[in-house]
Amino acid sequence: MTTAPVAPAQSRPRAFAIFSIVLGAVGWIASWELLTEYIKVLKSPDYVPNCNVSILVTCGPNMDSWQGSILGFSNTILGVAGFVAPIAVGVALLAGARFAPWFWGLYQVGLLGGFVLVCWLQYQSIVNLGTLCPWCMVVWLVMIPLWWSGLARPYATGDIPLPERGRRFAQGFYSWVWVIVLVNYVVIAVFAQVVLDWIAEFQRY
Repeated sequence: MTTAPVAPAQSRPRAFAIFSIVLGAVGWIASWELLTEYIKVLKSPDYVPNCNVSILVTCGPNMDSWQGSILGFSNTILGVAGFVAPIAVGVALLAGARFAPWFWGLYQVGLLGGFVLVCWLQYQSIVNLGTLCPWCMVVWLVMIPLWWSGLARPYATGDIPLPERGRRFAQGFYSWVWVIVLVNYVVIAVFAQVVLDWIAEFQRY
């Protein structure tokens, strides 16, 4: 008796899955640290948060500002809740899950929301508050690659179908995502240097 050939299973995107889990976990930890420090400040106004390193490198002004609670509660709660998503997506991919295009679309909307919020907070922190919050910067560092990779990959892999020409463009874009991320980092660093002269601050240590 003959049996029909079985199509090989699609390889699991282990690298992307692990990437999502690691960055999501780092962002979650940073958000959790900010939340716990915020709670300690609420309990004891004299408490000095562990992220208060200097006048420039500090999170105290950020916590006390309206920018730190744009929805009426601490932004850190958004981070603690939001960074669960890339962790969950990464774990599901490692387990062999395959998501429908609409799921990837919703995931991209969530990532876009986080990226826009981070960009706005970067501007507020650097320009209006004149501070560089250590834990906030960790969130910036992980949110940027999460967004750019999450934007490009579903189209490059066909998880969100595109015409062949569009898919080739997406694949090319995805191959350069690491460069886009580096450029994004450099733009932020240069902007902060122009406004705050953070290099001079760090040279004191």
